[in-house]
Amino acid sequence: QVQLVESGGGLVQPGGSLRLSCAASGFTLNYYAIVWFRQAPGKEREGVSCIRTSDGRPYYADSVKGRFTISRDNAKNTVYLQMNSLKPEDTAVYHCATDLSLDCPPLLRNGIIYDYWGQGTQVTVSS
Repeated sequence: QVQLVESGGGLVQPGGSLRLSCAASGFTLNYYAIVWFRQAPGKEREGVSCIRTSDGRPYYADSVKGRFTISRDNAKNTVYLQMNSLKPEDTAVYHCATDLSLDCPPLLRNGIIYDYWGQGTQVTVSS
């Protein structure tokens, strides 16, 4: 059974940092691209970052480039999203997802219907 479980969200002040984790089970994570996307109330779902299958190359949305870093630990079957210099506009529920037929960067496009995704972790950036 394929499962993705996010953790690491919370409340942080502007300028702060958080590290999100996406733990996978039921499949070997490094065989598939993993994308982080976020959903804020009243806003369109946004693909934030993606890590490519073959070589682990990262891709980022312009809104987070230079602030967020995606990485993968194959031994732990986990993908991370390090978020620095957080802004109030980063407030959202963050989900990780994968698709059996798409790789990065196409997986970053908005509107993609993923094959599997987790229930998400809330990130709130506020003073």
